[in-house]
Amino acid sequence: MAKRTVKDLDVAGKRVIVRCDFNVPRKDGKITNDNRIIQALPTIKYLVENKARVILMSHLGKVKTEEDKAKNDLRCVADRLSELVDTKVTFVPVTRGAELEEAVAALHDGEIVVMQNTRYEKGESKNDPELAKYWASLGDLFVEDAFGSVHRAHASTAGIPSILPNALGFLVEKEVKMLGAAVDTPERPFVAIIGGAKVSDKIAVVDNLLNKADKVLIGGGMAYTFLKAQGYNVGKSLVEEDKIELAKEYLEKANGKLILPVDHVCADAFAEDANTVVADNENIPADYMGLDIGPKSVALYKEALAGAKTVVWNGPMGVFEMKPFAKGTLEVCTAISELPGATTVIGGGDSAAAAIQLGFAEKFSHISTGGGASLEYMEGKELPGIAVISENKNKSIGDKKHEKTNYCWKLENE
Repeated sequence: MAKRTVKDLDVAGKRVIVRCDFNVPRKDGKITNDNRIIQALPTIKYLVENKARVILMSHLGKVKTEEDKAKNDLRCVADRLSELVDTKVTFVPVTRGAELEEAVAALHDGEIVVMQNTRYEKGESKNDPELAKYWASLGDLFVEDAFGSVHRAHASTAGIPSILPNALGFLVEKEVKMLGAAVDTPERPFVAIIGGAKVSDKIAVVDNLLNKADKVLIGGGMAYTFLKAQGYNVGKSLVEEDKIELAKEYLEKANGKLILPVDHVCADAFAEDANTVVADNENIPADYMGLDIGPKSVALYKEALAGAKTVVWNGPMGVFEMKPFAKGTLEVCTAISELPGATTVIGGGDSAAAAIQLGFAEKFSHISTGGGASLEYMEGKELPGIAVISENKNKSIGDKKHEKTNYCWKLENE
């Protein structure tokens, strides 16, 4: 059974707590990219239009000291949000106490309160039950719309919805639907592309996807641990020596599904102006490091992608931030975007940044908003902030103050 969504809630006149992901990049106190605020608007506007009294919660940055609090004040988000919605937005600079409670009590239908950064509270990341109970007392209903945080069992992501009637917001609903369709019920052929620096960061993804995909293509720094496991000399390329035996195990059990680069753009330094050479696996110079896949690898990967009906991509093929080492990622990005009739999903993080930076944002079926959450989904892990959300039983919820939820419900997809 699918999870309950915000449309299954009777929100009119109700105080609705929405956990958003407003963890936006900033410079000198100014927001440099408001995409995460934009992504939250469909749920927020739906609630406003349906006369809910909206309480928005989010973290912003890492908060460990008083100085961190000053740097990660959520007021900048509230200010930007007020420019994007046609209703009153009130920012409350505290996370508990009379000022917050009075602001919530003063809400009229269709108005919004933005609470201060949830991480101002030490109990947030510990999923402190008393903090969750206090925050839950501010609302009647809870909506989970912070996909970037649902892999964390925090007070605002998992604690509150274990107390209040709850549902997924439109953003998280879309993430679950798209990632679920791609990873769990893919149209075949299904090709997974896994890049990034370290085997240790991605081995659980490789393990899960080897059981699901028809082919798994490997790129980025992690490829060199696999190549060394095959007996190649990889020069000064990034290698996790303690993961070589593990890489050998996966190469053996992959049964031909695991495809590695056959050539590389190598450099004599980790720098944009380094001397470069293209070398096959057998000829990587001893004092050079591989920083991108080479043209033969690009051709091999394009051939592997041909005819694919589902593609999941997580991690770039090289150091795409430096122009001399961006071509492999660009070529793979282009090849995926041109597949006819395919479902193409980017699992957030660096591959999402690469696709956006290279101008491909509109050419994929879906780009996930949550790097860590999408990675854990692809690892086959349960996401606490989604597991806690109730199943849809085809009835409108909201007439009861509290409805018991089951924290152990599994994530299920349509």
